[in-house]
Amino acid sequence: MSSASPSPLFLGLDLSTQQLKAVLLDQDSNIVHEAAVHFDRDLPHHGTTNGSTHGPDVGEVTSPVCMWLEAIDLLFQRLADGQIDFRVIAAVSGAGQQHGSVYWSGASDGLLARLDTSKSLTDQLFPDAFSSPKAPIWQDSSTTEDCKRLEDEFGGDQALADLSGSRAYERFTGNQISRIRRLFPEIYEATAHISLVSSFIASVFLGRIAPIDISDASGMNLMNVLSCKWDDKLLNICGGPTLRDKLGEEPVIGGTSLGNVSDWWVQKWGLNPDCIVAPFTGDNPATVMSLSAPGDALLSLGTSTTFLLSIPPSLTPPKRFTTSHLLSHPTHLENKIAMLCYKNGALAREQIRDRFAGGDWNTFNQLVERTPPGCNGVMGFYFPLPEIIPPNVEGEFFFTTDHIKTTVKAPLVTENVSPSIHPRAILESQFLSIRSRIAAMLPKDSPHLHRLVISGGSSQNLVIRQLAADIFGMSVYVSATKEAAAAGGALLAEYAWWKLSHLEGTFEEMTSGGAMGLQRVAEPHQAISGIYDGLVDVYDACEAQVANLLATKN
Repeated sequence: MSSASPSPLFLGLDLSTQQLKAVLLDQDSNIVHEAAVHFDRDLPHHGTTNGSTHGPDVGEVTSPVCMWLEAIDLLFQRLADGQIDFRVIAAVSGAGQQHGSVYWSGASDGLLARLDTSKSLTDQLFPDAFSSPKAPIWQDSSTTEDCKRLEDEFGGDQALADLSGSRAYERFTGNQISRIRRLFPEIYEATAHISLVSSFIASVFLGRIAPIDISDASGMNLMNVLSCKWDDKLLNICGGPTLRDKLGEEPVIGGTSLGNVSDWWVQKWGLNPDCIVAPFTGDNPATVMSLSAPGDALLSLGTSTTFLLSIPPSLTPPKRFTTSHLLSHPTHLENKIAMLCYKNGALAREQIRDRFAGGDWNTFNQLVERTPPGCNGVMGFYFPLPEIIPPNVEGEFFFTTDHIKTTVKAPLVTENVSPSIHPRAILESQFLSIRSRIAAMLPKDSPHLHRLVISGGSSQNLVIRQLAADIFGMSVYVSATKEAAAAGGALLAEYAWWKLSHLEGTFEEMTSGGAMGLQRVAEPHQAISGIYDGLVDVYDACEAQVANLLATKN
């Protein structure tokens, strides 16, 4: 009697700013194996700091494409050293840092199609397969001139947000392309294909240029976020008449099969020739796929703060704002993802801890718990860095308030604010800013929000967990999965494989509507949540006063 076939595994990769990570999942979404390559530590000869290099132009931040190729070679060697049976990998997908872009030369098609198993990817593809050795990444802010031109020619920031899902942002790919075309026309002319970081990795697996997925494409200022098709006017402004050909076919939905891995992967590493390559997506959408189910919101409390909220099709057409992003969902054409990004996250909280709690989190937490909700009628704003929401605000602002009448009584100076309230005040203002935007995005008392999944360093703080539960009025969960983007990629790989026998099945049917490894860690106190319900309008009034103060100052 022959032995049973081994259970299939699904490979998810995440090419982030600082690392290339791999996660292997089984059919029950259990992590079977993990591996990683840390760019600065494992590939120091590229001279990167935190995975990137700066300059020479102000705001220019790039990563070496060669480093990413070397990381793929090294990652698979580490997987092989871990005794991974590559033959049982049924599908591969993954994620890339959003907004980064890779520029392929005219020689790339032939080089990808004729890879030699006696050589590494790096030796064969670099430098000849690329028109530029550098890839602009999400930290790049050298495109201000291009952003202004895009908004001016398209009819303003709101018109651009209405069509593409976002106003013009310096890190968005359309503006990166515009800058290269403007400053380096020889590179632009030599470029045959443009990939995002996500579709770059997929191309390496396919042995040909892969299409961009709809969710990652919605972070480019080039796609109609409702139709999920390239927009000719945006393409022409950013890249002229040749950009459509450089980008290739229309963006594709996740969970589809792009084909099988190229022969190089079969012969070099022993992958199954039937191993499916599914579209790779951006790291934020991939995180949504692994850590949330319908009715969940995600809050990342890292160095920056990111909030992700799935918008159901019942709310179409969804509202678009100039202070937030609307992204396409990776696996549903009708669904969207609202995203808020803040620069002042953990950095601002740590500065308050250092100034008013002696640098000690325990003291910080004690001060939060001793201060009543609403901080005795004081609302504080803390922006050590120029903020994204509200835009370009920097400094500290304080107001005395009357939450009964939703009025701002008076601005205050820092010296008139009790030192003990700052820890709670910064948490309240950061979370109320998000609550305010949720209220604008969704109908009042929207029934589809059930859980708040938090991640990032501050998600381990018990007091911050509880305050998040109280302010958002939702149960708070954390995930045991640290590599959420790579795990989301593995789930998208499984979805492409699963759909072969479930042609009309949805991603949620495959996962039974669940998310990976969530643990409930806090429940809202209804009485306290009621107080914060009344403070949302107070926050809005105070934020408007901040804008007025800055306008008067300028």
